[in-house]
Amino acid sequence: MAAIRELEAYCNRLLDSAAFRDYCPNGLQVDGGGAHVGRLVTGVTASQALIDHALAWDADLILVHHGLFWKGEPASLTGVRGRRVRTLMQAGVSLMAYHLPLDAHPELGNNRRLGELLGIEGRPLEAGDGLLWTGRLETPLTAAAFADRVRHALDRAPLFIDGGGGEIRRIGWCSGAAQGHIEQAAEAGLDAFLSGEISEQTVHLARELGIHYFAAGHHATERGGVQALGRHLSEKFGLLHHFIDIPNPV
Repeated sequence: MAAIRELEAYCNRLLDSAAFRDYCPNGLQVDGGGAHVGRLVTGVTASQALIDHALAWDADLILVHHGLFWKGEPASLTGVRGRRVRTLMQAGVSLMAYHLPLDAHPELGNNRRLGELLGIEGRPLEAGDGLLWTGRLETPLTAAAFADRVRHALDRAPLFIDGGGGEIRRIGWCSGAAQGHIEQAAEAGLDAFLSGEISEQTVHLARELGIHYFAAGHHATERGGVQALGRHLSEKFGLLHHFIDIPNPV
């Protein structure tokens, strides 16, 4: 068992959450009333399905990458958000979320874990916000061969846009909705860039910049960080940990 406020303070320090200008509050988002945590559920997004599964597992705390509150959205607790919060409060279950801090962490973060899944030793690009990671393939691959590697690693075939280049040696990646980093990747001289989502303009940018682009799925590219953080907290605080994967094709 661990005090929930102790867990939050530890995660804030570990992930250096105060250093990020994020689109959401990082840390404890819903206090369900329980002072201590013994059973921890992790998941990518605080959907109703994840909450229901966590309650069925008798969780004390749910830890996610995508929480309930985002800048620019209505603050009222009505509709879908109201139902999610009501379910948590009535069950006495708390919710904690970490967004950009969990993307960027050098050991537990989504980008570190994504690189490991793809078999690439990577690091953040020096020029930038620390979210775009780069690495070199041990053996150059054709775009088709690399797409096959992604499919095997993430159990999801990526959408591939041919940038007109040759084999892939240097590649950049950023999990989630990070297609906007493609120009930064091209400026760094990378052969390819991978993120979770794709926008209409990304197709034209890839072709005109001459860089291969892979959209591997927002959900699929962001499963690693929250699992790694959950395992870490389980080991450090003696918690029972259960990752629940709610399938999402996006």
